[in-house]
Amino acid sequence: MHGAGKGIAFVICGPSGAGKNSVIKRVMEILPGLSFSVSYTTRPRRAEEHAGVDYNYISQQEFDRLIADGELIEHVTYLGDRYGTSRAQIEEVFIRGEDVILNIDVTGARRLRQKGLVDFPAVYIFLTPSSLDQLHDRLKIRGTEDKNEIKRRLNVAKEEMDALWLFDYLVINDEFEVAVDELRSIIITERCRLVDDHG
Repeated sequence: MHGAGKGIAFVICGPSGAGKNSVIKRVMEILPGLSFSVSYTTRPRRAEEHAGVDYNYISQQEFDRLIADGELIEHVTYLGDRYGTSRAQIEEVFIRGEDVILNIDVTGARRLRQKGLVDFPAVYIFLTPSSLDQLHDRLKIRGTEDKNEIKRRLNVAKEEMDALWLFDYLVINDEFEVAVDELRSIIITERCRLVDDHG
């Protein structure tokens, strides 16, 4: 709970391979009162991922139902797979008096900026390596995409970096511990804010 007595949604975006999940996980180990919004997705689960922890993996039909029932506050299609954020999950976190971290893509962040987020303040943070070359190397090391997939993700990353104006903060993840400390500092700063001016 921050200065104004409401939960805050920390919306974190960045290119695929930027290290968002690792930074978020470490910050959540350090700071109390944070919950992670587990998105729905139609993409297959990767070997190292866990259902209900990394994503909620569902069918196309179930995704359509969530949209029709108004259960998603935002949803996007990224490289052919669909992703969405649960309204109920975020509201439950706020009821507990905690803050929530959303790891979503730039299109989803843009939509949230336009329509607001369930009447609670949101802080928009872009997390990225300092160059596309670094991003390419990380995707290659990760080993979950082939050359064509890496090329597609880098093309999307270029477009995402053109949307920096959407965000309140920029975190450069060239050194893991530095990025962790910067994100931690942003969260502490926003929790201490007396006046909410987030859109």
